Amino acid sequence: MFGKPSIMTRIAVGKGVGLIFGLMAFFMIPAFAPGVSPLIHWGVLFWYVTMGAIIGMYGVLNWNPMLKFSMPWWVMGPLIGGWMNFVLAFFAYDALRTITISFFGAAGTGISPFWIVLEGVIIGGIIDYLCTRFGGEGIETVTAVTPPEKGGASLSH
Repeated sequence: MFGKPSIMTRIAVGKGVGLIFGLMAFFMIPAFAPGVSPLIHWGVLFWYVTMGAIIGMYGVLNWNPMLKFSMPWWVMGPLIGGWMNFVLAFFAYDALRTITISFFGAAGTGISPFWIVLEGVIIGGIIDYLCTRFGGEGIETVTAVTPPEKGGASLSH
């Protein structure tokens, strides 16, 4: 069940790494922006766990049949991470602006909340690398069957 290749391993690793990044944000946000609502802390924590699970699931799709090109981990993970944080910037724009201003100061190039997209690209790449490293990638993650005598599920009743 948690071997390689395995979609369950990919999802578990993705959620675990997402939890680590989420916990880092959960404890760092109050240090940089103490006035931000605790709901943002919890939201970001669960956001990164969800991002990890989604990146873990998307590891099955490493080939695009319509466009006919490969989508390895270093394409899909950063793409999904960047996209999800792009959406997060719209939902939590004011809170992210407060955080970035308190971190970079009121004047400077770092005051845009959309810098979180770059963070998502980096974190998404890290998550997908680890998912691929420990859980494999491609269709094999869902078609690999472990025999019942080795702990796999039995199809007979």
